Amino acid sequence: MKKILSVLLVISQLSLFAQKNYPKDYFGKPLAVPIILSGTFGELRNNHFHAGLDIKTQQRDGLDVLATADGFVSRIRVALWGYGNVIYVNHPNGYTTVYAHLSKFNDTISKYVRKIQYEKESFETGNIFLKAGEIPVKKGDIIALSGSTGGYVPPHLHYEIRDTKSENIINPLFFGLEITDTKSPSINAIISYPIDETSRINNSNSKSILAITKVDENNYKTSTVAAYGKIGFGIGVYDQFNDGYNKNGIFSLEMTVNGSRVYYHDLETFTFAESKYINLLIDYPYYQDFDKRFQKTYKVEGNKLTIYQDLIDKGIIEVKNGLNYSVKIIAKDYAGNTATLTIPVSGKESNAIFSKPKDSTNYKIDRKKFNKFTKENVTIAFPKNTFYEDFYMDFKIKDKVASIHKPTLPLDKNFTLIFNVSSYSADERKQLYIANINNKRYPRYQNTRKRDTIFYTTTKTLGEYTLKTDNKPPKIYVLDFGNEQWITNYTTITVKIDDEDSGIKDYRATINDEWILMEYNLKKKQLTYNFSDKKLVGNKHIFKLVVSDNVDNTNFIERTFYRKP
Repeated sequence: MKKILSVLLVISQLSLFAQKNYPKDYFGKPLAVPIILSGTFGELRNNHFHAGLDIKTQQRDGLDVLATADGFVSRIRVALWGYGNVIYVNHPNGYTTVYAHLSKFNDTISKYVRKIQYEKESFETGNIFLKAGEIPVKKGDIIALSGSTGGYVPPHLHYEIRDTKSENIINPLFFGLEITDTKSPSINAIISYPIDETSRINNSNSKSILAITKVDENNYKTSTVAAYGKIGFGIGVYDQFNDGYNKNGIFSLEMTVNGSRVYYHDLETFTFAESKYINLLIDYPYYQDFDKRFQKTYKVEGNKLTIYQDLIDKGIIEVKNGLNYSVKIIAKDYAGNTATLTIPVSGKESNAIFSKPKDSTNYKIDRKKFNKFTKENVTIAFPKNTFYEDFYMDFKIKDKVASIHKPTLPLDKNFTLIFNVSSYSADERKQLYIANINNKRYPRYQNTRKRDTIFYTTTKTLGEYTLKTDNKPPKIYVLDFGNEQWITNYTTITVKIDDEDSGIKDYRATINDEWILMEYNLKKKQLTYNFSDKKLVGNKHIFKLVVSDNVDNTNFIERTFYRKP
């Protein structure tokens, strides 16, 4: 049965994408286990499209990660956030493969990276660019072990294919990677949008959720919508694979009106630079309020995504009085499985319009101009084109909290938030920092720059900010040995570090006053040193660790240990 499904999948893929000129047999699998996806290419993520495939690793770290074709390691990076430990491999056919969230590199790459870490005296490396042929790899070589590095991510392998020259990211499924998929996408919600002040939908000038009825496995419908003027729609939809339960992204979205296509986009390829415009593809305010993403089937002003094709009037439908329209929204996954939502629309002009009152504050944003406002001890400054539209901003100060609108508007650029701290003493300022408190339970440190009585930060997030004080040093716990202890049989030293307020900024560890590499596990809040890194001379040794937080509170420990050479 599985063989039949795989054959059906391959046939459907070939029929769909025969016109695409991607090599189907060049790249192998990046893991030796069955390929089951927990994330698809182009999936909707916070402020970006997912740039690759997330492949399941049986809920654990340590699976062999394989080079999918001959080539050479072109870039390596070790980072606490983002891709974590990541390898880039360039291939002779003009593509680059990327393998991210790795727990360990193979011996050759590890030795190369450790040399640089010791030279820099830093766990994080930044981008390490290698010369062609410096570390060659063959198809099927073990280049690393899978992991969960790069923030608070579960175990999995993130796998990408890019065009080497342009660095455009391409859906890896175009290169012949087979996934069993006979399930159609699921449509779970539809929202309607009046586009301008004269538009109306069911006698309203406000967006509204429409009720959906499931007709059969692949088809959905709504009741008839009474509308007039320019309208648009947004759809809530997800896809699942035969072997996975994750709610993944779809491949393409199409809309037809009376049988003619007026909107289409697919996720074959995109650039990193345009990924931020995902916030204009989705209903961003709704997502911020309710944590649910609706994909719009029309293109709004300022949206520079290149994923669109065959747009008629940007996907906006103009409904005329007395006419009827059959609107169909078609969602497809990569295998061609389809779900269709039918929306009957009846053109009906109405004088009764229920609309929300117009906004009006003292802080009008003209998006094409530099905007700067000051209230009490707080100044906010927005460069030209920070926002995608003009609007009236809410800006108030209460109980030392600066409320800068609601975090329901997407920003194209960072704005600057400035606090005048002249009312604080010099000693108090040392322990102050700017915090985002949109989540009251978990204040988030903002990168705070200090110039005498002026503290400032830059951010793309609206909402609530305040000054917080951190007067507690970081905590340090040696987990595996005490002072004056023999540890000859130990392979590692493990230390837990934590900071409850502004967070850990830096740490430095030495043995006998020589810097040592301690790998930082964010999830476990642990630093680990491996004794295999360097040979110690003599029996008696002194381990020191200094840890600082983001306002430069410091703590340190010193332990004497004994170890036979």
